[in-house]
Amino acid sequence: MSHGHTHGPGEDHSHSHSHAPQQPQAQVLPPPDPALQALIDQDYVPTPLTLTDDKNRALCSAHKLEKCTPCDVDFVNLNRLSALLVANPNLLCPPPANVITQKITQIVTATKDEGNALFKAQQYNQSIQRYSNAAMLAVSRPPWEANQFMREELSTVISNRSAAYYESHDFVAALADAETVIQVRRNWSKGHFRKAKALLGMKKFKDAADAVKVGLSFEPTNTELVSFLAEIENFESKTDHALQSAVSAKV
Repeated sequence: MSHGHTHGPGEDHSHSHSHAPQQPQAQVLPPPDPALQALIDQDYVPTPLTLTDDKNRALCSAHKLEKCTPCDVDFVNLNRLSALLVANPNLLCPPPANVITQKITQIVTATKDEGNALFKAQQYNQSIQRYSNAAMLAVSRPPWEANQFMREELSTVISNRSAAYYESHDFVAALADAETVIQVRRNWSKGHFRKAKALLGMKKFKDAADAVKVGLSFEPTNTELVSFLAEIENFESKTDHALQSAVSAKV
């Protein structure tokens, strides 16, 4: 039943109403499925663990290690998530996956740009260090963030590091980085280009050409790859011709 008088801000409201307060309805959970519970219990194996003094990290009970092969436990990712939640006490639950940590993005970009500036100045060893730092930052993203952000950042800085290794004539390291880029982001042509460059530095012409062709299967009209394939084939032809001329001269 409604009443017609009003109450101003700060006025006491001492008389009672006839409306009874509504009690929130308790949520009734359905009973567990006995068959499903039996399957869970059958496969469940308790894992002995101990906590650090601050109660924020899990370790194996026997050796007090975060990752322990004899105990067959790995708490690295669990402890990483714990550290992130402890550092953000107002974060009651992980945010949506489309939310990214802008601070990490800014630091990764700034570190990568420092590496690019050093690369252009032909200071390749220093640029490699910057790219390595940017890669470590990229993989430090919280586990609830969409994986694509980490993949894009990581593949870019590792691709740049591969180029720096190539310019330093460390073709093995350049190839290793190129393979990593392909593994992280297979359909990106730059990884296949970096692989071909490294193989060309090692004078593996056929393998280099094959690497370019794989990249072209993802981006058939990529002008960088098309031009580089022609360059590899031309270089291989000249090398074969020089080799045949040398053999003929000896005969």
